[in-house]
Amino acid sequence: MGEAGSRFRPAQPDGKASVGGRECLSGEVLLARSLLSGTAADLAPLLSEVADAIGVPVEGVVSDGQRSIRHAVAAALPGVAHQLCQFHFLREAANPVYEADRHAKKELKKQVRGVRPIERASEGRNDTEAEVVRGYCAAVRSAITDDGRAPLVAPGLKHKARLEAVADSLDRVEAKGGSRRRRLRACDD
Repeated sequence: MGEAGSRFRPAQPDGKASVGGRECLSGEVLLARSLLSGTAADLAPLLSEVADAIGVPVEGVVSDGQRSIRHAVAAALPGVAHQLCQFHFLREAANPVYEADRHAKKELKKQVRGVRPIERASEGRNDTEAEVVRGYCAAVRSAITDDGRAPLVAPGLKHKARLEAVADSLDRVEAKGGSRRRRLRACDD
C-alpha cells in the first residue's frame, strides 16, 4: 500500500461461494469470505469494510468487469476509479483479431488437407524420395497442430509462418534441381 492510497483487486467469486480481495501492489489478502451469492448487494458491504479497514484512501479497483462487481464498486466506493484487469481487457480487445485468426487458421487447414493422399502414395517405398516426401508431409502436419492461447498467441499466424517455412524449404529443394511438381505427381499416380 502506498502513501497516497491503495488499489484494491477483488478476487472473483468462485462458483458464487467465495469472494476476496488483494492489495494490488503487495498482493496482501485484504478480505476473504464465503458467500451464498455474488450480487452487488452482497459485495458492496464487503468493499466498504475493506476500504474502512485499510486506513488509506482507495484510489482504484481492478476486476474482471463482472456486472455485480461494477455495481458494488459504484455503490460502495463512489468516485473511485474501476478498471478491467489487464488480462481480461486484452482478451476482450483481441477478440475480433482472434476470431479473424481462427477463420484464417481454418482456411489454412483446408488448403493442406491433401497431404494424406500424398503420404499414402509414398507408403511402402523406402527410396530417398519417398522418405523426403514423408518428412515434408510430417512437417505440414506438425505445422498445423499446435494452437496458442488468445490473446497472447495467434495460432493462425503461427501456422501460416510454419507452412511458409515448409514451402520455402520445398522451393530450395526445387532450386537445387529437384522438382516439386514431379515429386507430387509421382505420389498422385
